[in-house]
Amino acid sequence: MKIEDILSCTPKVLSQDQREYYFENGCLLLENFITGDRLKKLQDVTQDFIEKSRACSASNDMFDLEPGHTSEHPRVRRLNMPYRQHPAYWEFTSDSPITDVAEDLLGPDVKVHHSKLNFKWSDGGEEVKWHQDIPFYPHTNYGVLAIGLYLQDVDDEMGPMGIVRGSHKREIFDHYNDNDEWIGAIDEKHYGRIALDQVDWLKGPAGSVTVHHCRAVHGSVPNNSPRPRPLLINAYSAADALTVTAHPYPGERADEIVRGKPARWIGYDPEPCLIPPDFSKGYSSIFAAQQEEDIANAP
Repeated sequence: MKIEDILSCTPKVLSQDQREYYFENGCLLLENFITGDRLKKLQDVTQDFIEKSRACSASNDMFDLEPGHTSEHPRVRRLNMPYRQHPAYWEFTSDSPITDVAEDLLGPDVKVHHSKLNFKWSDGGEEVKWHQDIPFYPHTNYGVLAIGLYLQDVDDEMGPMGIVRGSHKREIFDHYNDNDEWIGAIDEKHYGRIALDQVDWLKGPAGSVTVHHCRAVHGSVPNNSPRPRPLLINAYSAADALTVTAHPYPGERADEIVRGKPARWIGYDPEPCLIPPDFSKGYSSIFAAQQEEDIANAP
């Protein structure tokens, strides 16, 4: 849908000013947006998964683990596709206030693309280098966004998400290195074109929600605090935005309609998008890609 058509729909949870801010800047922060029992349930379920990770000695389909992970001292980088791992995550993804946010910003017909829970563990949890989301999962148009939920209080020391305001209106960057290897990040030689003086660091108390456009340049510094920074992320698209490459997390509920109905017409954007590698056989994580672990372990 065109922006003006979306703005003509009556919003469910956002103000018109918030919607206009998102379309102008490509990001939004909603402090204390999820509270009470809903937040506590997600926190408790997440802690249960941390306990489960103690039995793992290496990354698998469920967990992406930092190299220093042990049963005594777990260091989880990511819980993959949490909405497939527990009903509480799916309920939050498919029918909650964040689904309302997705509808307010994408229009009445909304699909879920994927979910992930990035922990950014304490005492040096890995940075996320500057990147854009859309090169990981191109769609026929750019009606795609990600909504994050901070499960714990997040301050500057913990490596909050940083978004370059207005970058969603600028170029889509190459996320390969000079050897044509996928690294899931923007090469430092392009940083002069990113406008890093226009970064909003989205921090806030537990229950705060971040929203960013699929083309927005974003990243975060290492977590140097003694506390993990779990961020539950759900990516959504407008129903008329179809995926054009292999889904990085294929299977149950990929591209499932969570609001409205399937599109009858496909929306096309004339601006091209970079093609990622073939992820049809699976995808580890942005952390592994950016640390070039996938390259090091390639046959």
